[in-house]
Amino acid sequence: MQRTSDINIIETRALPSPAALLAELPKTETQADFVTRARHEINQLIFTADKRFLFVVGPCSIHDLDAGREYARRLAALARQVADRVTIAMRVYFEKPRTTVGWKGLIMDPHLDGSHDIAAGLRLARAFLRDVLDLGLPTATELLDPITPQYIADLVCWSAIGARTTESQTHRQMASGLSMPLGFKNGTDGSIGSAINAIRAAAQPQTFLGINVEGAASALVTRGNPHCHIVLRGGSAGPNYAPEHIARTEQLLAKAGLPKSILVDCSHDNSAKQPERQPEVLRAVLAQIVAGNTSLMGAMIESNLAAGNQPFPQPKDQLRYGVSITDGCIDWSATEALVHEIHAALAPRFA
Repeated sequence: MQRTSDINIIETRALPSPAALLAELPKTETQADFVTRARHEINQLIFTADKRFLFVVGPCSIHDLDAGREYARRLAALARQVADRVTIAMRVYFEKPRTTVGWKGLIMDPHLDGSHDIAAGLRLARAFLRDVLDLGLPTATELLDPITPQYIADLVCWSAIGARTTESQTHRQMASGLSMPLGFKNGTDGSIGSAINAIRAAAQPQTFLGINVEGAASALVTRGNPHCHIVLRGGSAGPNYAPEHIARTEQLLAKAGLPKSILVDCSHDNSAKQPERQPEVLRAVLAQIVAGNTSLMGAMIESNLAAGNQPFPQPKDQLRYGVSITDGCIDWSATEALVHEIHAALAPRFA
């Protein structure tokens, strides 16, 4: 009989079930309590009159666990200094969408050598999230593969759906079953409507194909996630963080019957993909808040120990410590100064 399936599959590697990995690397009661509190606090910032600012900041992607932990320790100490006005969540990004090809993140290729040891990647990702939570720092990530959340979502305080996947029915369904507040980014063309439609879809009950904690194929039935909001990241037509863009987004959200809660991603097309311009975008957002805007509740910036990025692939022993291998970042000193600038700028809101 002619073979008609798996013609292009050359290997199938079994993975541990989510239940097995969660048992191997369980969350502690303290971690569970912290995740619950952090999610609640972030929801308050997004959906109520809470005046604190949500700042999602950290490396474009985690590739070096030692550098990532050093960054997390520094950020946790900084977060405590500004907690009265700013809630900081660390970008802990393990999955990277690629336009064509490239390194797909720590979960998919943890050894950075093309071996794609996904089982090891899942273990490393889960262990790293636990380390960040133990520092008292909320975790933030972008969820790309719809199976990944079963392995790590219980340790995530805020998540995002990226511009490439906001229009995906699969990701809208996945978001409807997630337990944390979540931001949908506008489309790569800058379209706001796709993100608004995604928020509305994710808020509804959904049934979709997935896996359960035992790893068995299942029909997953959700109650809907009411804690979704929009993330503006610019698009092919240019940036979308200026007052006129914010006003237009507010109008579209109101027309859809959704809360006017907007987070600005200062990277990507909002900074013309020039990482050093991210602070400029953030200052423009802060200026609108100081002028009285109440819809802008947060921002996101890509930051690392050192500035810029470095070519990859290259031998691991030649990689520079604390430098991104994906998108370029601002360095730690610029990040620290920016956090204090945010804190100072928000002072009038708390007078």
